Amino acid sequence: MRIRVAQPDDAPGVVALRATVHPYLVRGVESTRKMIAEPPPGEDWTAFVAEVDGRVVGWVSAERIGTTSAANVGGINLLHVHPEHRRRGVGTALLTAATDYLRPLGIRRVRAMAQPDALPFARHHGYEPSREVRYSALDLNPTPALPEPPPGVRLHPIADLDPHLLYVADVASAVDEPGDVPVDAKSYESWQYDVWDNLGLDKTSSTAVEVDGAVVAFSLVKRDGDRMWSDYTGSVPAYRGRGLARLAKAAALHRAAANGVRIAYTSNDEANAPMLAINARLGYRPVGSQWSCLAELT
Repeated sequence: MRIRVAQPDDAPGVVALRATVHPYLVRGVESTRKMIAEPPPGEDWTAFVAEVDGRVVGWVSAERIGTTSAANVGGINLLHVHPEHRRRGVGTALLTAATDYLRPLGIRRVRAMAQPDALPFARHHGYEPSREVRYSALDLNPTPALPEPPPGVRLHPIADLDPHLLYVADVASAVDEPGDVPVDAKSYESWQYDVWDNLGLDKTSSTAVEVDGAVVAFSLVKRDGDRMWSDYTGSVPAYRGRGLARLAKAAALHRAAANGVRIAYTSNDEANAPMLAINARLGYRPVGSQWSCLAELT
């Protein structure tokens, strides 16, 4: 077994591994290649792979969480190992590599994600479960019903928008998003990298709700072939309770289905009752879960 820094040419193997361990996650090869070759700005992002006989059998990424005002917080993201190579020290070696990378950056608090069966591993390494995240899927044949927009409400594919308008709505809608750390310091540069310039973003299917020239709700679609990920659906606080987030998501699903998408995936914090209710009305079904886990670095 060899632990090394991930390289862009690892992307096909990384995507194949992710499809085996996390079949409900959607990120294509070219999007993954770009992420490795051109990491997110200002987040000290890196990734490691575990290699056995020239094959990628494990992955983890590590970063400073740059979208929060909380100090010295880092993330160890998507640590996973191929089922055939578990219980051989691969996961521990990847976790050690990620931790050793973060510690010199001054990171003192770390958030990681773990599937339910990996919680004993997490606890063994000092991570305590914090919040449960539900993963859900929706078959887009047939598509869910599309509500009629109320008077004065317009639906637009985000391809038609000034991205700054979408950014403003994203920031406003995220400030009270349930989570371990607040999302209250998202720069336009990081948003542009993660959202607008993401190679998987389907700007034709992703939908914004506009009222009086402002984006008040939206639903973003990231796509890989006939699979899509509802990356984020939100509405600005002043327009909540009007069904606009559901309208945006239903419209995005319709557009994606018309463009050849057959199945949609998403995730939600179990404390996010409004979004879970929207997904239930649209017909999503649970397909998995993970727990955010927290640890203090010494």
